[in-house]
Parts: sequence; C-alpha cells; structure tokens
Amino acid sequence: LAHPDRPPSPVNVTVTQLKANSATVSWDVPEGDVVIGYAILQQRQDGQMQRFIREVNTTNRACVLWDLAEDADYIIQVQSIGLYGESQASKRVHFRTLKETDRLPSNSSNQGDITMEGLDKNRQLQTGEIIIIVAVLLMWAAVIALFCRQYDIIKDNDSNNNKEKTKPSSEHSTPERPSGGLLRSKKKSPSVNIIEV
Repeated sequence: LAHPDRPPSPVNVTVTQLKANSATVSWDVPEGDVVIGYAILQQRQDGQMQRFIREVNTTNRACVLWDLAEDADYIIQVQSIGLYGESQASKRVHFRTLKETDRLPSNSSNQGDITMEGLDKNRQLQTGEIIIIVAVLLMWAAVIALFCRQYDIIKDNDSNNNKEKTKPSSEHSTPERPSGGLLRSKKKSPSVNIIEV
C-alpha cells in the first residue's frame, strides 16, 4: 500500500513522437497533489538494457527518451516524486521503436508536440550561440588587422626616422671623402714625381 504522504501514481502514461532512436513519454498527475519531479524506468523487453531517469524540481509531465535501439521493444513505468517520497510505479506501457526507413506517425499528442517545440527552441538557441561566436571571431579579426596596420605604420615611421638620422652623418662624410681622396692623391703624386725625377 502507498504511504499516505506520498503522491499517487501517474495516470494516462502514453508514448508519442516515436522514431528509430527516440520517443517521448507523457503522463498526467491527479489534481491536488504536490509533485516536485518524476522518475522513469525504461527497459528493453529482451533485458539487454535498462535505464533509470530521475528529475526533481520540475513540473514537466513529459520526457524524451534518447539513444534507443531501432526496431526494438521497450517497457516504461513512471513514478511521481513528492515532498515525502515517490509514488508507486504506473502501469507498464509497451512500445516499439521505428526502423530508420519509417517516418513519424501523424497521430501525436499535444504533450509530444510541446516537447518537440522545446527541442526546436534549443536548436534556435544553438544557432544564436553560433552567430555570437562568429561575430566575436570577426571582431577579433578586425582588431588583429587594425593592430597589424598600426604596426606597419609604426615600423615605417621608425625606418624613416633611422634614414633621417643617417642622412646628416652621410652629409658630413661626403665632403670628407673628396678631401680624403685629395689627400691620397697628394700622397701619390709626390711618389709619382719621385719616380719621374
């Protein structure tokens, strides 16, 4: 028998949005009971795989089952989690996943549609994140290009300053060369004169 403070078992447990590798399970909770979460026992009928999903601090009445094997039989049971413990497990619900070639059945419930809309919102959020990342990368590229441009301007200014610093010294050395050359020629000419004499 159930503990008096525990919530009653979930009712109207149904499986919708059947695909090859996922499905959505939804349920109802009787009115007036404080439910703070749920627990789902998912088991392959051949006994090869069992999964226990537990969520608290949520008012969700649906859950997406992921990573399922295609064309396989599953059994699920749902429990409500209350302030003082968990309910008895719901009735066992049997379902079979689709083959990869099969399409989604058209008879899906509203709960499943809400869950799929939630998944679409997640996809939009991921698209928004990608846009933000691309914008940040473009801004970084612009900053790097601006830095390289400024670096080239600074480099050009430095090389121009170096040329200006070397110009005065070359101007001073230019007159010295002819005088040095004259001195050398003066030294050579006496030696030539000596040879001629």
